[in-house]
Amino acid sequence: MVKYRDFRFIVPFMVQFGLYISPVGFRSSVVPERFRLLYALNPMVGVIDGFRWCLLGARSGIYGPALAIAVIEVILLIASGIWYFRKTEQTFADVI
Repeated sequence: MVKYRDFRFIVPFMVQFGLYISPVGFRSSVVPERFRLLYALNPMVGVIDGFRWCLLGARSGIYGPALAIAVIEVILLIASGIWYFRKTEQTFADVI
């Protein structure tokens, strides 16, 4: 059985780490061009840049590959979540 006692320490750390690697307080354009595609693997980059683009308009450019990567990652997460749910739905009511 998996022990969940360490999640109370891991979750706040991961949220804070995610805040620092997401472009919340800075624009994605400050990331050097050679690291931009690697940086775009964070799914929040496309989402936050999209919100910034919607609010600020043309002044804030949107990095197309980051948005495309975010959409692909979301589709993969949804598909894997549906697959996992279908696989375990027969037994998860017994666990709760």
